[in-house]
Amino acid sequence: MTQPLLMIAAGGTGGHMFPAQALAEAMLARGWRVKLSTDARGARYTGGFPHSTEIEQISSATFARGGVLAKAAVPFRIGAGVLSAAIQMKRDKPSVVVGFGGYPTIPAMAAATLLRLPRMIHEQNGVLGRVNQIFAPRVDAVACGTWPTDVPEDVEAIHVGNPVRKAILERAAAGYIVPGDYPIELLVIGGSQGARILSDVIPPAIASLPMERLRSLRVSHQARGEDEDRVRTFYAEHAINADVQPFFQDVPRRMTEAQLVISRSGASSVADISVIGRPSILIPYAAATGDHQTANARGLAEAGAAIMIPESQLTVDVMAEQIGSVLDNPDGALQMALAAQSVGKPEATETLAAMVEILAEKGKA
Repeated sequence: MTQPLLMIAAGGTGGHMFPAQALAEAMLARGWRVKLSTDARGARYTGGFPHSTEIEQISSATFARGGVLAKAAVPFRIGAGVLSAAIQMKRDKPSVVVGFGGYPTIPAMAAATLLRLPRMIHEQNGVLGRVNQIFAPRVDAVACGTWPTDVPEDVEAIHVGNPVRKAILERAAAGYIVPGDYPIELLVIGGSQGARILSDVIPPAIASLPMERLRSLRVSHQARGEDEDRVRTFYAEHAINADVQPFFQDVPRRMTEAQLVISRSGASSVADISVIGRPSILIPYAAATGDHQTANARGLAEAGAAIMIPESQLTVDVMAEQIGSVLDNPDGALQMALAAQSVGKPEATETLAAMVEILAEKGKA
């Protein structure tokens, strides 16, 4: 009996690629073959995918970048990608095609629509991304990671949660050590976009904490490459024990050990924080499409698991006050951790995998 094939289409940011990776892990464990369709930008995030995942780079483009000539070439590049994807699908005969959003998913999702293959999309954020808006009325199922998600009136959406990677799942509901008179871990993660303001505000906010707190504090700060040296220098000049890197390969471990997480509210970050269960201060990225990062943060904030600070209100004093409000209140910090766990959906990956198998069965009928 031939193994069924799942075609995953995912775009070029961690927000799209991490849940795609989680589904790939689950479907391979269920005996499926998995093929990932992405572009060169997305291919940078494939290092964590299981080795048996077949990676296919395909031509795509966006009107959001480049000059006039680049924009004029967009329809031709997308058209070439759709044709290539359709030819591949005619040959490979995927049982189901799942899109996770981002413009690199257009060719595979368009080809699956033309060939009338069983297909679904997963939207990570509380607002449908542009590409998922296009395909939502044209797929067999729409799965949502954040609830509620703003979807078109005639589209029925299912709340499954955001799939998290195996390394996060292994730490689901990990025991939380409340802040106290011993080494305290603070994790700062900014996501792939708009992290500069975090590098401007958070180091001086930490530096303004009482000296007895600073002596026991260990900071892991993810800063963009162009900010890395100045952030590292600032911490060193203020005798703050800090590990500053552009990207942490071991975020699951660092998050598990943290007493407090300060983060953008990208869908994957919010899912990781809630599944592991940690107090957080969330700063939604103001320029996010449809202000979707505010929508992402709302669930944790309303549950009492997170403090949400709009970017327009982010100052050194405000950040210092909020960090202190968590680290100086062990009981409150524990309640925040438990509240985060209460809204986590560690079963999201398995729910999505089950939806894929149901779609495959319907496709055979």
